[in-house]
Parts: sequence; C-alpha cells; structure tokens
Amino acid sequence: MRYIDRDEIARRLTYDRCIPIVREAMIAFSTGETRQLLRSILPLSEGRLFGVMPGALGAHKAFGAKILSVFKDNAAKGKQSHQGVVLLFEPDGGEPVCLLHAGEITAIRTAAASAVATDALARKDAKRLTILGTGEQAITHARAISKVRKLETLVFWGRSAEHAQRLANKMHDELGVETVVAPTTRVAVVDADIVCTVTSAVESIMEGKWLRPGAHINIVGSSYAGPVEVDNDTVTRARFFVDSREGVIAQGAEFLNAKKAGLIADNHIVGEIGEVLAGKIEGRRAADEITAYKSLGHIVQDLASAWALYAQND
Repeated sequence: MRYIDRDEIARRLTYDRCIPIVREAMIAFSTGETRQLLRSILPLSEGRLFGVMPGALGAHKAFGAKILSVFKDNAAKGKQSHQGVVLLFEPDGGEPVCLLHAGEITAIRTAAASAVATDALARKDAKRLTILGTGEQAITHARAISKVRKLETLVFWGRSAEHAQRLANKMHDELGVETVVAPTTRVAVVDADIVCTVTSAVESIMEGKWLRPGAHINIVGSSYAGPVEVDNDTVTRARFFVDSREGVIAQGAEFLNAKKAGLIADNHIVGEIGEVLAGKIEGRRAADEITAYKSLGHIVQDLASAWALYAQND
C-alpha cells in the first residue's frame, strides 16, 4: 500500500489543480453520481472530536473513508487541528491501495471548495476579501480565493492582533496585495466584497447587518451542530447555499440556530453549489444581493482529491 505524506500533498495538490477537481466533485455529488453517508462524529472531550466519513466516487469508481481527529487547541502547539488519514480502495477488486495525510488534504480542499463557491456566487468585480480567523484555513483561503478573483485588498481579523499582523505580513509577501489588520470584526466586514469565517468560535462573532449589499460570505469554521460563527441575521438575509443539503439540515450549526428560532425553514436553502454549477439552480440574481455558502465539507471532495494524487504520478 502506498502512503502519500503531507509534504507530497502540499507540493502536488496545488490550488490550480484542486479547484477544478473539487468543482467536478461537487457537481457529481449534487447530480447523484456519488455515494456517501452523513459523517459520524464522536465527541471525545471539550474541543476534541473523532470523525469517520465514508463514501464512493460512483458505483464503479474509487471508494474509501476519511478517519480524522479534530483537536482545536492544536494550533497553539503549532500542529494542524485536523489529524488523520484518507484510505482509498480501488474500484475493481476492492483492495485498499493508498493512505494519505488527511490534515493536508482537508486544509487544501476546504479552501478550494470555498473558492468554487465564491467563483459561482460572488460578484465578478469583487476585490476586497475579509478573513475572520488566523489559523491554517485563513492562509489556505487567502491563497484559494485569490485564484478566482483579482483581489486588491486582504483584511484580517483575529483574537490576537499579533497573530493577525503576522498573517497579514505573510500574505502580503506571498500574494503581493495590500493587507490590513482590522481591530474588530465589524470593521473587518463592513466594506468587504467577500467574507470567509474560518474560526473556532463557539458563539457568533459577526452580525448580518454588517454585510454590505452585494457581499458574499463563506461560513466555514463550524463543521458540526453546536458552535456557530455568524448570527441568525446573516443566515436569514442571505440567498443561502450549501455544499450538502442533507448535511446542513442535520449538522449545519448556523442554519439550525436560525431554524430553531423560527426564522427559517428547510426551504431557506436555495440549493447546493453543485446544482448551481450544473446549471440547475440560479446563483446570484442581482448585484446587490447578499449570498452565503455554508461549508461542512463532504467525503467526495476528499476522495476526488486523494484519487487524483494516487492515480497521477506527476
């Protein structure tokens, strides 16, 4: 069995490569070509989770699972919060053929999926990106979103102004765009064309009334029912899209909060991004419309990325 480590994934799974892979995987997911179950999440202790995500790229295509731990305090120790493996089985005889570093695949494909959603929903002239959070996904999202929009300004906010400034300096040097550190989430958000929330927040850190007309937001940080990053108003104001309708109805914390408050029903979900990409559902309808994408991530994104790395020895 082959093992593909973190360094090889980081070198080979570039955003130019991963964004098209994830785009096609999201279309396949939403057109019913793929097969998957809802993720199974086992809470271990405060801030520590163990998850299993099984799936298949099709009836006669590669299949496998991601087995993952999520330890939120790992960032303070210089470690990835997501640790684990993706296990691939080949489709003909069913043999397990490859293990891959799950943390690196998750880091890259999550941001690639947000880039796909941003490309589908954000205004074409969007040029100011705000990122709330200073962890690994802040870096990957800055890199990925810059692939689908010509950014002029990157705005960062984090609970640690020092961490935010360090990140801003890094991204300025790497991407060559103006970078700003905002003192509050409100200041960070009010002028943004695109917002990405990639925090480990337990309670809302931003309000929907701060979003300017025409803004697009990717809600990424919370991947299970419980912790939220944005308030109910953010959900209700937006034309609301998801990566998986079934997943968000079961596990999308921000959506579930607004639903529990009686503000929305399941039909508030306009559709899945894969349906927009396939031309089945209209995405943005007007320049001043606020759009939102709730990301939970699904195994099809991981498997498609992993199989491309395994099958193509470049």
